[in-house]
Amino acid sequence: MIVLGIETSCDETAASVVKHGDEILSNVVYSQVVHHRYGGVVPELASRDHIRQIFPVVDEAIKNAGLGLDDIQGIAVTRGPGLVGSLLVGTVFAKTLSAIMSVPFVGVNHIEGHIFASMFADPLPAPPFVSFVISGGHCDLIYVYDWGRYRLLGYK
Repeated sequence: MIVLGIETSCDETAASVVKHGDEILSNVVYSQVVHHRYGGVVPELASRDHIRQIFPVVDEAIKNAGLGLDDIQGIAVTRGPGLVGSLLVGTVFAKTLSAIMSVPFVGVNHIEGHIFASMFADPLPAPPFVSFVISGGHCDLIYVYDWGRYRLLGYK
C-alpha cells in the first residue's frame, strides 16, 4: 500500500509518501519563517501559511516519489495534539482528498507518530522500550509495552 502522510500540527507543512509501511519514497518539509520576528509561533499566521503551502508541498512529495496522485492508496494526517487552526488545514485537506479519490483516511496522534517513526531506524527497536519524545512545547517519557500500547512515565 502506498500512503500519503500529511503533517500540519504547528509551524511546518510536511508530506511524505510511504510504501508498504516501511519504505519512505519522499519527504518534503516546508518550515515557516514568518514567526521568527515574534520569537515564537503565532497560531493564526501558522494556519494561514499552511493554507498557502499544503498544495505545493503535497504535490512535490508525490512527484519526488516518482508517482502520480492515482498511485496513492491511502491518506494519513496528524489529528492532534497541536495548534487547532493548523491541524484543521491538514485534516480538511486530507479528508477532502481522501473522499475525492475514494481511498482510506486515517488520523494519527502526533505523539504516537513520533514513537512509530522509530520503526524506520536501523536496527528496528523491539518493544518493550522507553521513548523520549521532544516536540514543540512538550517532552514526554513513554514506556512502550508493544506497538500501540503505552504508558506515560512523565512529561514537561
